Amino acid sequence: MRVAFKPTSTIGKKQNTVTRDKVETEMIARGRHDPCVVPRAVPMVEAMVALVLVDQLMAQYAQCHLFPINPELQEPLHTEQPQNAAAL
Repeated sequence: MRVAFKPTSTIGKKQNTVTRDKVETEMIARGRHDPCVVPRAVPMVEAMVALVLVDQLMAQYAQCHLFPINPELQEPLHTEQPQNAAAL
């Protein structure tokens, strides 16, 4: 399976933070500062794949097992023969 991610966007509003010297300050990010999303990517992809597979499994079960085909209610398929087929 191949997976691609859109780069995460930078939050452009003022945020309260603390420096390494334990001084409270405000931070405003400008430009592109993309964090590494790789550690979170694997669990997110696994969870989304699991959701999609269970959804499809439930749809398949509902279609095939909850509404079984009753042959007595099915109309036969009428296949039309070409008019020249009798001549061949």
